[in-house]
Formats: sequence, C-alpha cells, structure tokens
Amino acid sequence: MKLYGIPNCNTVKKARTWLDEHGVAYEFHDFKKSGISEETLKHWLSQVEWEKLVNRAGMTWRGLSEAEKAAVTDDASAIRLMQEKTSVIKRPVLVKDEQVLNLGFTEAAYAKLFNA
Repeated sequence: MKLYGIPNCNTVKKARTWLDEHGVAYEFHDFKKSGISEETLKHWLSQVEWEKLVNRAGMTWRGLSEAEKAAVTDDASAIRLMQEKTSVIKRPVLVKDEQVLNLGFTEAAYAKLFNA
C-alpha cells in the first residue's frame, strides 16, 4: 500500500492518522521531495479521469492563470501540469498493487475500504 501526498496537507495528515490508528501499513510518497513520474500518472489516468485527479478546487489550481487552466484539456496536458505543479494533484492518492483505491480522504471511504 502506498499513500501519495504532501506531508503538510491537512487531508493527507488525516489519512495518515486514520491509517496509523487502524494499523494499516503503508509507504508514504512525498510529491514535494520525490515528484511523480509520467509513467505513474499515465497508469493512474488509465483508472481515473484527469478531471478527478486534478484538484480544481484547490489553491494551486485557483492560482493558475486562465490560460494555464484552459490549456488542461486531456490526459497529456494534465500530466504536464501535475508534473510541474504536484500540489495540483488531488490528495492523498491511495494505491495498492498499482490500483488507485481512493482519491482524497473521508473516514467513511477509508472505513469502507478497510472494513473498519
């Protein structure tokens, strides 16, 4: 199990706390320190639409110019943006055996995933 995110993100903190409290083992991948590969993003986008993976409600997206926002129209342009600005990726991304299990965090979603 791998949890992708940014350590100071409140939603990521909540997810990590929940996983720790429920004894779920995971490896944490810090977007800021390690970035994200094009291959990983392509694999995720084979499972999840780019509109769900790009957090268009977040501060990073809102800080983009209208031209930058308008340029994101498909997987390729979304990948370019996500690699340049990893903070625009919906966080956290929970992955097991290369399958995206969940984007973001809610206690209800994690409880359902882990039968907790």
